[in-house]
Amino acid sequence: MSLIFDRYERVIDYMRISVIDRCNLRCVYCMPSSGISPFSHKDILSYEEIIRIVKVAAGLGVRKVRITGGEPLVRKNLEYLISSLNGIYGIEDISLTTNGVLLAEKAFALAAAGLRRVNVSLDSFIPERYKEITRGGSLDTVLHGIQEAENAGLSPVKINMVPVKSVNDDEIQHFARLTIEKPCHVRFIEFMPIGAKDAWSREKYISTEEIKERVSQIAPLEPVKLRRAGPARYFRFSGAAGVIGFISPITHHFCGSCNRLRLTADGKLRPCLFSETEIDLKSSIRMGSDDSEIERLLRLAVEIKPEAHAINQQQDFAYLKPMSRIGG
Repeated sequence: MSLIFDRYERVIDYMRISVIDRCNLRCVYCMPSSGISPFSHKDILSYEEIIRIVKVAAGLGVRKVRITGGEPLVRKNLEYLISSLNGIYGIEDISLTTNGVLLAEKAFALAAAGLRRVNVSLDSFIPERYKEITRGGSLDTVLHGIQEAENAGLSPVKINMVPVKSVNDDEIQHFARLTIEKPCHVRFIEFMPIGAKDAWSREKYISTEEIKERVSQIAPLEPVKLRRAGPARYFRFSGAAGVIGFISPITHHFCGSCNRLRLTADGKLRPCLFSETEIDLKSSIRMGSDDSEIERLLRLAVEIKPEAHAINQQQDFAYLKPMSRIGG
């Protein structure tokens, strides 16, 4: 099978695909309370356009696809896209990131279509706090969705928690303790300066080292090596059923092993999350380009992929687009 390398000898075999920028929640660290107009239907890639791009990417060596948003389960007939991607030669793994609101009703259909796993964004186990963070979400609905995902065989379920100082950081140990009895992955992600300009500040930010120190107060952590671990560094409590991951985009960035490209809902290819550099695939496709031109643009994205981001060297971080526009 083909492999494609960037200038820094990294294999690029993973594509994150945002299928929609709309979301049924409006989390405080992800989106401003108002002021963002969603893309119109004609502005976002059709499923057929996404499938075509992935077919070309698979020919270059992309093996893993993650479906993101916005909230991807908001888009109708997502099962069709997943089933189609599952049928592309070379694609070995399809996963999805969701807020879990619609997961209970869709988990079994998604699994039947070929989805392997889900990552669920969840930042509090306190119902009123969860409602406040998400501006209206129901914790019970999400917990039911996680249970149905497990029942459907979408395992291990990965729970992504973003600790924010004086917001939910008092729940770090609660989240970590989940892994003692449940075979889930709990991943702590450093609070990133993306979204509303007033959402992020150094005062609210908690480093991975501090998060890990709080988790270690429960019991010693043992390092764990997982296949396809991605950007997370994994540990577990001795004898625990699940594992704990730490994702450190600011303090210990994983650029040296980054293997991904991002495709936004409106058809822009981003070689790096923290760069505004984009390649417009949608316009090229809609002007009638053949597959060789799509391949050229994909190769260009790999070629210009930066060695590393400089986010931890910036003084004023909160300038990037909301994650709903980039893709989670």
